[in-house]
Amino acid sequence: MEKNLEKNTVNIRSLMKNTGDLTIKYAKAGQVPLCIMFCEGQININQMANLVYHPVNSIGNKTPLPPSDVMDKIRGELLLAGEQMTVSDYDSLTMMVMSGFTVILVDGIDYGIAIGMHGFERRSVKEPSTQLNIRGSREGFVEAIRINVSMLRRRVKSTSLVLKYSKTGKLSGTDVCLCYIDGRADKTMVKEIEDRLSEIPLDMVLEGGFIQPFLEEKGNVIFSEAGITERPDVLAAKLSEGRVGIFVDGTPFALVLPRLFTENFQTMDDYTQKPVYSSIMRILRYVAFVASVLLPGFYVAIANFNPELIPDSLLLNLASSISITPYNLMTECLIVHIFYEILREAGLRMPADLGHAVSIVGGIVIGDILVSAGLVGAPIILIVALSAITAFVVPDLYAPMVVMRFSFILAGGTMGLFGITMLGLVYLYKICSMDSYNVPFTSPVSPFSLKAMRDTFIRAPWRELTKNR
Repeated sequence: MEKNLEKNTVNIRSLMKNTGDLTIKYAKAGQVPLCIMFCEGQININQMANLVYHPVNSIGNKTPLPPSDVMDKIRGELLLAGEQMTVSDYDSLTMMVMSGFTVILVDGIDYGIAIGMHGFERRSVKEPSTQLNIRGSREGFVEAIRINVSMLRRRVKSTSLVLKYSKTGKLSGTDVCLCYIDGRADKTMVKEIEDRLSEIPLDMVLEGGFIQPFLEEKGNVIFSEAGITERPDVLAAKLSEGRVGIFVDGTPFALVLPRLFTENFQTMDDYTQKPVYSSIMRILRYVAFVASVLLPGFYVAIANFNPELIPDSLLLNLASSISITPYNLMTECLIVHIFYEILREAGLRMPADLGHAVSIVGGIVIGDILVSAGLVGAPIILIVALSAITAFVVPDLYAPMVVMRFSFILAGGTMGLFGITMLGLVYLYKICSMDSYNVPFTSPVSPFSLKAMRDTFIRAPWRELTKNR
């Protein structure tokens, strides 16, 4: 940067392409020219008055002062902002201005003072919309990264909690915060995550899902090795287990690395309810997962290749429903599942006021007209409904379950129970072979850990969980 104030302002305007939201206010302190620059709409006006305008005006213009004395007064005596730093190059200065900082430049000084006084509009803290619970906190993350960090800090009041800020996205310059607990998170894993974050080649990072593929291992197209959470208490619990959390500015979710398969079946309510009830609910989630994935394919395989396994009374009803439909059983199952996914996607993307229309149309089309017109049989509607309902019991695995469900329908319709068995072994092999930052995806089942079984398929009482044996 130059020592001449006019040259600095001209260069900054040139770098920022004379953008319309760049505001530069000129003033004098101790008869020394200075300027205050910020982006319109990014700063808090009240903080600007208290932390900048009043302190600068208090210096006065009656007694001339050298530029260094004016800057020293501004840096050390007058400003009381929590975020205050020195910027000595144009790139850092423009980044600070666009991030909601106010920068003060003094004529004759070749650096500036950046003061944090963010005042942009943001959503208030509300109850999480994707991870609801009966007991526990009702706070959920928001889009502002600083607020998310403060909610985490409120729950982990420890000097071991480490927060590291960086920026990613060549054009967006998105703030990213890496958080972990020193002494619990593996240092090699933390270093590898930091390296991956610094090497992300994207121009724009607008959500955590943009950087998630770069933090996972290559070749994994179904299951995610990075968990997401909207709850500060869940993130705090994961950090205490040695995980690494990542906040991305602009998204109300935090990434958690590494992710275990068994964690998809655990909820915060498991640890606030009685152990017996929590264990039953957790087992039901495993059952719901298996049913959602295998039930349609298993039904198609049994009906096509092994009808002798079906009771006689049910077999007659099944045969009569199949005889009046123009398609084979596998095609019927695929058609109904495709209709269901289309209706679900429409319900998610449509405005909330029209959402009830989707449910009405879906109930009429799938539940009545398809059966009445003889396009599909009634048993298929029941099977699809059961697989759809059980899928919502484990929402974190919904996307993988859809892919697996379709593949099992194809395998069961073409090769019967043999195809389902072989495809199941392929998926099992894939899950067991996944390894994220040297942590097996199937831990603690494989490799087996007896101690960890206290909180895997069932949940032991807190007195047992706190024992280090």
